[in-house]
Amino acid sequence: MMSLISQNAIPEGRVKKIKRKDNDERLILEDKEEVEDKTESDPDTLINKKRKKGRKEENKQLEIDQEREMKKLENFLFGSLYSPIEFGKDDEEEVGEVIDKSSVFYFTDRSANSELSVYEGDAELAAQSDEEEEPKQRKPVWVDEEEDKTSINIAKVNRLRKLRKEEDECVISGSMYVSRLRAQHAKMNPGTEWAQLDSQVRNYSSGDEDSNEEDGAVAAYGHKEVEGVDDILRTNEDLVLKGNTKLFPGLLEYSRLVDANAQELSNGPINSVQFHRNAQLLLTGGLDRKLRFFQIDGKRNTKIQSIFIDDCPIRKASFFPDGSQVIIAGRRKFFYSFDLVKAKVDKIGPLTGREEKSLEVFEVSPDSSTIAFIGNEGYILLVSSKTKELIGTLKMNGTARSLAFTNDGQQLLSSGGDGQVYHWDLRTRGCFHKGIDEGCINGTSLCTSPSGSLFAAGSDSGIVNIYNREEFLGGKRKPLKTIENLTTKVDFMRFNNDAQILAIGSSMKKSSLKLIHIPSFTVFSNWPPPNRTLHYPRCLDFSPGGGFMATGNAAGKVLLYKLHHYQHA
Repeated sequence: MMSLISQNAIPEGRVKKIKRKDNDERLILEDKEEVEDKTESDPDTLINKKRKKGRKEENKQLEIDQEREMKKLENFLFGSLYSPIEFGKDDEEEVGEVIDKSSVFYFTDRSANSELSVYEGDAELAAQSDEEEEPKQRKPVWVDEEEDKTSINIAKVNRLRKLRKEEDECVISGSMYVSRLRAQHAKMNPGTEWAQLDSQVRNYSSGDEDSNEEDGAVAAYGHKEVEGVDDILRTNEDLVLKGNTKLFPGLLEYSRLVDANAQELSNGPINSVQFHRNAQLLLTGGLDRKLRFFQIDGKRNTKIQSIFIDDCPIRKASFFPDGSQVIIAGRRKFFYSFDLVKAKVDKIGPLTGREEKSLEVFEVSPDSSTIAFIGNEGYILLVSSKTKELIGTLKMNGTARSLAFTNDGQQLLSSGGDGQVYHWDLRTRGCFHKGIDEGCINGTSLCTSPSGSLFAAGSDSGIVNIYNREEFLGGKRKPLKTIENLTTKVDFMRFNNDAQILAIGSSMKKSSLKLIHIPSFTVFSNWPPPNRTLHYPRCLDFSPGGGFMATGNAAGKVLLYKLHHYQHA
């Protein structure tokens, strides 16, 4: 033990040096205290010290005020960064709250769903705000103390028995009587939903959505569960989108675009225009024997290809509904088929056993299975679209002049020189209905709506009758509407994609092209354009989406128009 203590012992010289150092430090401290006492006793130094303290306090107050103003501006511009906004609190209370230093470095994504919080602190704040948003029950302005003292027998009076909750219930207090009367009144007289200030947004059923679409407005995506004005103002999306809306009568909103065949005009009259089902490809055909294809965008309308048919001036050209082929016909006893996939042209005909010299009028069935040609002496020739061979014939009493398939492709309508409209069943190859077209002597044109519910019949006198097909087949001969705006032979008619517009035209008179508003059966007053740019119209077609309308004329131009009501081509 002694050896260990002796090893850690401090030498005597070192101990003396430490004691001297301590004494010197004590003397220095005592001298400082004496100097401070002397300065404090001086009145000038006291005044200067007070001034410095006052300036420090003023500077601190200014810093606090500036910090408060900065926070106000930040909260006003960027929302509440440090604490949720609570209405009804003074600014001083907001500044006085303890600010968590970590909240400066973390934030909540307010652009996402407000119910999801990234951090626990934000989750607690969101829970507090939800509790604050719960509707508070309104307190009555005054309370009648006599209500509790009064008792009423509701079983004794017949009209009060409906207030009972149990059969044997008789006497209730006055306050209970008042509350049950209020509940009964609310039950019998429910308030209107739009007048409830605190009502939440209701989820409408599919039936209501359908009615909204008919009214012409559909709620934009993301606005079906809006809960207040604040949520609406947080986005710049459209609140109303047009979709399946009704077209209004009177004036048609349209604008003329670059001609569809501006890159290569035809040297002869245009007899056929048609849009492909993809709405970007347009074919044109005319007496210059060229079949042209254009890519329609409304700006350049680039030419894609042209095909020269040496021995057949084109009277009609038509896409198959499936878009795979084009049938080309003229005043010849044969016709051509152009395969779009293989880029191959085939000459077909004459048809076996037939002596027709012209196959210029034809229609292709919507299922792309059958081609119907008009033959001689009232015959209708049915040709298979696959084999291009004659598979059957139909015979009218008079001459055949126009054809139209129904939407399912199973039935065919025809009209001609006897003024009657025939309905044919292509499965049995027989006529199952024949009716007189009112006021018609010679039928020249037929057209069916995309849904098959309506059909229009035009005559050589310029009159167009619009029929409901089911009523016509049921024996009703009266048309829904008779259009008398044309004075010359009706050469072509076309419904648009939603059957709200019917185009009727005659090639025998300049600008003789009318657009009919089907729901009201009235003519658009601002069509045709007043500058007579239509020339002699010879054909017309609408794009599959209804956004474009193309019409060919005798001057070799294909005029292109944009219908602003329709959003898609």
